[in-house]
Amino acid sequence: MSQLQKSLRLPQIISLYIGAVLGSGVLFLPGVAASMSGPLSIVSWIVISLAAVPLALTMGLLSAFYPSSGGVSHFVSEAFGKSFGTVIGWMFLLSVPTGVPIIALTGSSYLGQLFGWGHSGMVLGAAAILATVLMINFFGVKTMGFIQTLVISLILFVLLFAIFSSLPHVKTEHFTPFAPNGIWAAVPTIGILFWCFIGWESVTHMSGEFNDPGKDALKGVFWSAGIVSVLYIMLGVMVVGTGSYTGGMAETALSHMVQLSFGKPGAIGVSITALFISIASANAYVSAGSRIAYTLSQQRVAPRWFGTVHSNYKTPIGGLLFIGIIFAVLLTAVHLRWLSFETLLPFPNATYFATYIGGAAAGVKLLKNHKIGRIASMASLVLTLGFFPFLGWVALYPVSVVLIVFIWNAKKKTTQTVPLNS
Repeated sequence: MSQLQKSLRLPQIISLYIGAVLGSGVLFLPGVAASMSGPLSIVSWIVISLAAVPLALTMGLLSAFYPSSGGVSHFVSEAFGKSFGTVIGWMFLLSVPTGVPIIALTGSSYLGQLFGWGHSGMVLGAAAILATVLMINFFGVKTMGFIQTLVISLILFVLLFAIFSSLPHVKTEHFTPFAPNGIWAAVPTIGILFWCFIGWESVTHMSGEFNDPGKDALKGVFWSAGIVSVLYIMLGVMVVGTGSYTGGMAETALSHMVQLSFGKPGAIGVSITALFISIASANAYVSAGSRIAYTLSQQRVAPRWFGTVHSNYKTPIGGLLFIGIIFAVLLTAVHLRWLSFETLLPFPNATYFATYIGGAAAGVKLLKNHKIGRIASMASLVLTLGFFPFLGWVALYPVSVVLIVFIWNAKKKTTQTVPLNS
């Protein structure tokens, strides 16, 4: 049997990890975090950056010793059985239709700020982005690998450009009062910022091609975590220092930072880049989510119609339909102002949090004979469990998912064991 070539060395591994973690969250979370806790948000960035290190190490080591495209779901299945792995699969699936509209609203908000769109215009813009992504997945047009590289390059460029171009506009008075909403405002801010540190497990399927998995996985995590953390903290400082999160600009703070030095041309460039990033990121999540829906259906742990495949294009239209229905419901609620960007954001964040609790717990069991892995996974489990209650009432969302999945499985098993009447 042929094996994959072990050709990925440390520089490529660092790039893979950075690309997995940096995403659309950088477009809106720095401003949202600052609006939640003011200058104190800088402390939240530092805390979550430090907390992310053991979690990243846990995911990196699990990727090295248990390589699989199943990601956290596979780790949990290995540690606790398929039933728990199924729960994690559902967690990710439900993160997609709730999280992707946030990405679409972000891209639309950048354009809306540029062209003066009102609330309805930005919701329609988000709907157009989501419709585009669903159509791409319906016809089976796959995003080429070079587009992923281009997206990451654009994100890095926008971050560095925004940070350094806005340096002359930093004012000391923007850092006072330091905690306008109280010290405890930092805790929910940390929970929201967790969104920016997901993705470590997505390099799992590449770990079989690491030149030296045991050594390079650890080094890759340390270097990438350091680089990403420095970028995020610098961005958090500059958003606060320039006051770019005030006056309703929280979701488009990067655009405002660039506009301080380069005016409308700079804002146009950032807005176009944000739109491209939003479409590419949304496409990646919808593609993965629709296929997870298909897989869960094939495993008979989801409704049968989730597994419907188009006869010509061979695309998972059942999963796309499920995702599309939730898109429509959520955007309608946003349009009617029943939901807002801020109230929608905690839902996918809560399921991501729960997913990583499962991953950390799996690490405690699977990495118990690895000194660094044992310490990292224990620290990750304590940190994620410790922060989870501070998500507030939305923490009940993933808990309800767990209950529903186990009730579904129990009911299915009962049905299967009931003998048919002759």
